[in-house]
Amino acid sequence: MTINAGDTAWVLVSAALVLFMTPGLALFYGGMVRAKGVLAVMMQSFVCMGLVTVIWAVGGFSLALGPDAGSGLIGNLHLAGLANLGRSLPGFHGLAVSPLAVMVFQMMFAVITAALISGGTVDRIRFSSFVVFITAWLLIVYIPLAHWVFSPTGWLAQRGVLDFAGGTVVEINSGFSTLAIVLVLGRRRGWPGEAMAPHSVPLSLLGAGILWFGFNAGSALGANDVAVHAFVNTQLAAAAGLLGWIAYERVREHFPTSLGAASGAVAGMVAITPCAGYVTPMAALLVGALAGLVCASAVRLKFKLGYDDSLDVLGVHGVGGIVGMVLLGLFATRTVNPSGANGLLTGGGFHLFDAEILATAVAVLFCFGATWIIAKVVDATMGLRAAEEDEVRGLDLAQHAESAYSTGGSSRYGT
Repeated sequence: MTINAGDTAWVLVSAALVLFMTPGLALFYGGMVRAKGVLAVMMQSFVCMGLVTVIWAVGGFSLALGPDAGSGLIGNLHLAGLANLGRSLPGFHGLAVSPLAVMVFQMMFAVITAALISGGTVDRIRFSSFVVFITAWLLIVYIPLAHWVFSPTGWLAQRGVLDFAGGTVVEINSGFSTLAIVLVLGRRRGWPGEAMAPHSVPLSLLGAGILWFGFNAGSALGANDVAVHAFVNTQLAAAAGLLGWIAYERVREHFPTSLGAASGAVAGMVAITPCAGYVTPMAALLVGALAGLVCASAVRLKFKLGYDDSLDVLGVHGVGGIVGMVLLGLFATRTVNPSGANGLLTGGGFHLFDAEILATAVAVLFCFGATWIIAKVVDATMGLRAAEEDEVRGLDLAQHAESAYSTGGSSRYGT
């Protein structure tokens, strides 16, 4: 297959946009925590950029998107060490971009999915335990699920599941993996009785602005009409999600908030992730608006149910991913993407809808169950939770010997 320079360039640009989302996520999360823990949560995002990149290149990419033996469960090591890529990628028929570009684009999704989990564990997880946990989680949870859904030979892909850019692999995965680890980790000290207000909402708004990119368009793997639809749909869903969330706040709590606006935009982007290259722009507006409303309601459940998902990864990403997958089964249309399918409301019957429900259920159960086991093992062997005095002092100083803001004290780098 001849490699198309323009398509390859577009995928590389898209990979750069997704990579940029991880420091954007660090800012988004960093602004929402107390000042004594801002660097600790940002550090977790940045370490994922290093850790996941190395694992992905050494063998993760091959296991996720390499050829398998026909089981559809996991790839083999034929592409380990980025060997044997050549000018084509096994299983990806008609691919007009460099396989190495596909590798690096998919790498960035793995990076940000791992970083998303840090939003649930702020103020109380040991940094060394987080690194070990993410390593195990990437190999045991993320990579198999990516193969099932994103690889043409994966068993869910073979059943007709559509997931344009990660409704299951990124969103549901990060949400329900976060729920699992926070149940093992336990609540922050003082939560929910003690006030734990964001220390810098403007910082979070800046992070949300960086997250607000047309990142889904790269999953078209080419500069084509599907990519254009994905870009437009992402913008529309983010805008509708923002409006849906603040409308919920205005009706239920009388005050639309800036943090709610940012969270609503993220919820809209989450829900459109699986749909972006398969639905019409007007359907994208509906997906985003429903996500804003549903996720705004979902994040409040933690206070009723008592689980401390600190920055609402489950409520925004887990629930938003479910909303997107279900609505994709309703609204997908071949008029947008001929290689897709028609949904229940666009003349396709129940085939796609059933496949999307199956993939959603599999992702929820597998990600929660496998992550809970990983978290329990790490907790039993090295301990997940930081010492009480470290939590009280703040993880910035206790674990990294530095502070985000000068208070007249000192760090290892001087006064």
